[in-house]
Amino acid sequence: MSRQLRVAVIGAGPAGIYAADILTKSEVDVTIDILDRDPTPFGLIRYGVAPDHPRIKEIIKALKRVLSHDDIRFFGNVNYGSDLKLDHLQQFYDAVIFATGARADRDLDIPGIDLKGSFGAADFVYWYDGHPDVPRDWPFDPAAESVAVLGVGNVGLDVARMLAKTADEQLVTEIPDNVYRGLAANAAKDVHVFARRGPAQVKFTPMELRELSHSPNIDVIVHPEGFELDEGSMDAIRASKSVKLVVDVLQNYLAKEPTGAAHRIHIHFCQSPTEILGEDGKVVGLRTEVTELDGTGNVRGTGEFKDWPVQAVYRAVGYRSDNLAGIPFDSGTATVPNDGGRVIDIDGQPLPGAYVTGWIKRGPVGLIGHTKSDAAQTIELLLADIDKLRAPANPAREDVDAYLEGRGIEFTTWAGFEKLEEHEIALGEAVGRTRIKVVPRDEMVEISRDL
Repeated sequence: MSRQLRVAVIGAGPAGIYAADILTKSEVDVTIDILDRDPTPFGLIRYGVAPDHPRIKEIIKALKRVLSHDDIRFFGNVNYGSDLKLDHLQQFYDAVIFATGARADRDLDIPGIDLKGSFGAADFVYWYDGHPDVPRDWPFDPAAESVAVLGVGNVGLDVARMLAKTADEQLVTEIPDNVYRGLAANAAKDVHVFARRGPAQVKFTPMELRELSHSPNIDVIVHPEGFELDEGSMDAIRASKSVKLVVDVLQNYLAKEPTGAAHRIHIHFCQSPTEILGEDGKVVGLRTEVTELDGTGNVRGTGEFKDWPVQAVYRAVGYRSDNLAGIPFDSGTATVPNDGGRVIDIDGQPLPGAYVTGWIKRGPVGLIGHTKSDAAQTIELLLADIDKLRAPANPAREDVDAYLEGRGIEFTTWAGFEKLEEHEIALGEAVGRTRIKVVPRDEMVEISRDL
């Protein structure tokens, strides 16, 4: 291609930023615009990682270096589907890469899921991470001293830890003041985490599991009932160092005597949630069926049920991607149908100039490192298609700015985000903290555009 390639990336989380980085390092002359519905970049690194995990947020330093590249621009506060769609983007770009991730909670179809006091983990995560689109208050029940968390991935651990920690422990983090006040009203003393299968099948990472015990205010109690290791479990332990480490940590917790801490995180195995129990429209308990491992690492029901007196339930059973206007969507897998990253139509034919990467491509599985290799695969296909791409009618970079401004869209920029970040750090320094997030969308946009 003799002319400059113009590419749009929809989604400014790690998946989209990695795709942009790999593309700029190719031999192709390219400029890239990254667009996101949030006023800020970084996606779930900013709004999905628990605030007491600054180590994970360190990846933002690398992502910042990418967004500072002269050939990459950031447009925040631009909502794909309402502000613009694929046919609009094709006026300005040779190709569009969708990297919108997964934001919504996956459904859990059991009776009582809609009771007051039953929550999706994603909603809770967005609240404590200060996402601008969620309410400022969280409806903690002052009588909810015992709560349940359904799901044994890292998000489930984050939710359990945030519920069990004291509000004052979070003052060293970047949480907004409204989140601190909300956590101070949380009455939870016992947080029960339920796993449908055994210890070798949980999806925790070893480091996340070890960090549960780092708070002096929390005892981690692993219950022996259901702590089983069948042949399938032993195969998993032998095949994976990470699985072995997780089981070792769980066994250490199992053998450890509680210290008498004020808060407790209980981990229960072989308990499959079957119903959330209610009274007067509110959660009063959780019913589980006791399961048993079948020798393959899977489980079967035993027909024995147990009721747990809890006053709130948080489901952390996975994330689900949103449908994207103008391109195919598989509602069963909640992904965009694709062949290695090329979007395909109902007949299995590639949709010209349309690509996907990250969770919208393969579902919400894997760690951040997997996202980088995933982006590399998508970019390889895009570069292979380069001679087939349709040239945009308006290829100049400034044409995009004029289009957005003409539609009255108050977009933010990378320079604007740097201004917002300075403001957040100043807020924290004023009260002896590292930084405090600004949460109302209008305020974030105003600060970002006040250059």
